[in-house]
Amino acid sequence: MKVLVLGGGGREHALAWKLRQESGVAEVLCAPGNPGTATCARTVALDILDPAAVTALVAAEGVDLVIVGPEQPLAAGVSDALRAAGHPVFGPSQDAARLETSKAFSKAFMDRHGVPTARARICTTADEAEVAVRAFGAPVVVKADGLAAGKGVTVAATLDEALAAVDAAMRQGAFGAAGSTVVVEECLTGPEVSYFAVCDGTRALPLGTAQDHKRAYDGDAGPNTGGMGALAPSPLVDAGLSARVMRTIVEPVLAGMRAEGYPFAGILYCGLMLTPDGPKVIEFNVRFGDPEAQVVLPLLPVPLAPLALAAAKGALPAEPLPAVSGARVGVVLASGGYPGAMTTGYPIDGLAAAAAMPGVTVFHAGTKTGPDGTVLTSGGRVLTVVGEGVTLQEARDRAYAGVAQISFKDMEFRRDIAARYV
Repeated sequence: MKVLVLGGGGREHALAWKLRQESGVAEVLCAPGNPGTATCARTVALDILDPAAVTALVAAEGVDLVIVGPEQPLAAGVSDALRAAGHPVFGPSQDAARLETSKAFSKAFMDRHGVPTARARICTTADEAEVAVRAFGAPVVVKADGLAAGKGVTVAATLDEALAAVDAAMRQGAFGAAGSTVVVEECLTGPEVSYFAVCDGTRALPLGTAQDHKRAYDGDAGPNTGGMGALAPSPLVDAGLSARVMRTIVEPVLAGMRAEGYPFAGILYCGLMLTPDGPKVIEFNVRFGDPEAQVVLPLLPVPLAPLALAAAKGALPAEPLPAVSGARVGVVLASGGYPGAMTTGYPIDGLAAAAAMPGVTVFHAGTKTGPDGTVLTSGGRVLTVVGEGVTLQEARDRAYAGVAQISFKDMEFRRDIAARYV
């Protein structure tokens, strides 16, 4: 099988890395890829937001399966174009992807289908949003409706903070068109969990769980980011809770999507809050998370390619996947200043030394190759260093041992990833 992975971040490196190890995969292509994916896939220059260009490449290369990494190509209709041309694609349609690409759509959909989530109001003007903020009271959550690179959500501890978030999104245009509508919702309490299910439009299988660390600094302080680290599996999810999530959240979503005319095939990522009243949805993503993919995929107990192909063809196996064994901890190394203003282009030292350590894997995200072949920083989240272990403690120790080998100017990372769970 020849597989094309769309994207160029840490998630896509993890996807390519996983696929390259599978006996049924003859070749992996990654577009546009990065210096890390180039070690396990053939990188291809491609505008992954251009449905026609992606479809033409798939036809020319004789690709058997396309796996869409990030959400933007799904929002651009790439999966629809591939399906229309008869190419199997692991990723939902543009309409189904609105579960992630429009928080207003997602919230209304959950209300229609009885999926447990926070009470909320969808607001199309700043004045309306300010009224909603005052009605809910602090703490309160303000979410930009559209895609905002993981930075469009403000969990406001005070009314002033919430009103400032409304002003930034709706009057100052901090997120462009993505913030022209906002969702104001009650602030749920409890630990957060990332829950992944693989779906074929009709059926779903639990795929894995993780704990993400969104805040920039130790102790969950500082601004929200795309994710500063993760661990898998979540120690908070047992078999009973997993069954409840499938029964009350995943299966109603699949049934609702089917009933409304856009069957969901791909990865359903449920961002959950484990409230005193049970699991409730904070948000959905419609692809693997980043950095969660970097810790979930290495634990996947079956080959990814045939599983993704079966989902793409509406033919998932009836039997559940085998149980996961072991643990993974991933620590993100970020450019100084992330998620705010930052400078990149700095050489990265110690990559080979870290990758040579037993039980350590380094996934590239914001990297590029310089003129002399040196690997340079090129984004906010630069690398994810993943440690494996029989226990979470062992995995954490290995991850941070790998981190200690790597350095670049202004490197930042959290020192408490997984600390509360070991």
